[in-house]
Amino acid sequence: MLDRANRNIEYLRVSITDRCNLRCVYCMPEGGVPGLSHEAILRYEEILRIVRVAAKKGIRKVRLTGGEPLVRKDVVSLIKEIAAIPGIDDLSLTTNGILLGKMAEGLYDAGLRRINISLDSLNPVRFGELTRGGDLRAVLDGIRRAEETGFDPIKINVVAIKGINDNEIREFARLTLTRPYHVRFIEFMPTGGIATWDGGRIITADEIMDKISALGRLSAVNQDSQGGQKAKAGGPAKLYKLPDAMGILGFISALSNHFCGSCNRLRLTADGKLRPCLFSETEIDIKAPLRSGCGDAELSRLISLALAVKPEGHSIAGGIKDKYRRSMSKIGG
Repeated sequence: MLDRANRNIEYLRVSITDRCNLRCVYCMPEGGVPGLSHEAILRYEEILRIVRVAAKKGIRKVRLTGGEPLVRKDVVSLIKEIAAIPGIDDLSLTTNGILLGKMAEGLYDAGLRRINISLDSLNPVRFGELTRGGDLRAVLDGIRRAEETGFDPIKINVVAIKGINDNEIREFARLTLTRPYHVRFIEFMPTGGIATWDGGRIITADEIMDKISALGRLSAVNQDSQGGQKAKAGGPAKLYKLPDAMGILGFISALSNHFCGSCNRLRLTADGKLRPCLFSETEIDIKAPLRSGCGDAELSRLISLALAVKPEGHSIAGGIKDKYRRSMSKIGG
């Protein structure tokens, strides 16, 4: 699965719903976004068919996203089916953690082993403001239950926003001193639509690392040296450790030092569009041919088309006017 830039595309992120039980400020407007109809959303059998074809072409990693994937009914059964697809050797899920405490054991029993939890504040009041009503206690309970259940690694994704939560960066980093978590700091990106974007709130990965270095010398970590499930956790994050830390720190510099040259992913939106790049409006409709009765050969051709039109890099540096019209909840995290 080589694209025109000779990148090996082996990773498919699958959004299974556009619905969410939070309203995070950088993800969607305060009033939310108009929900897709039940008919507009890909059915589980359609998702499974697409993944099976993609696996035959070379997809090896699948991540389920949303919206919030745990709000969709029978998600555990979908995970069990995907885990059984030949060729898929890495299945993971991104969640806001609100429902994780109740579902961790069932998810694990279905075959899920890796999980990412989005968490942008450890302060209950600020968390409620950022998520417009979320309960921090539920998320922390979900993380605890995931660890007890055996998920490895547990990744905590922190979108660092200047003037909002940048004074918590060291507190997040300290989590890795006593827990085996991967705490990953992500640069603020224009993923919620033009109305929510403020470039002045960007804090770069280098600036984040400078703040954390006050806790101790950061040592680079070789992802391949992690062993077990951690060895499968490769991605855009540059990994480091604090002295004697149980966990790992990751820094994702999507804007200041983008990783487009090593991008290995496609995205499948909840409404059945293949999206070759997060920061491009180019999409390929795979749902319409699927529901028109096309064969697997046509699905394979559409996946190949997504590879052919995948850009070599994003163009955020050129400005965001008239770009990124879809909110992150509509694209898939």
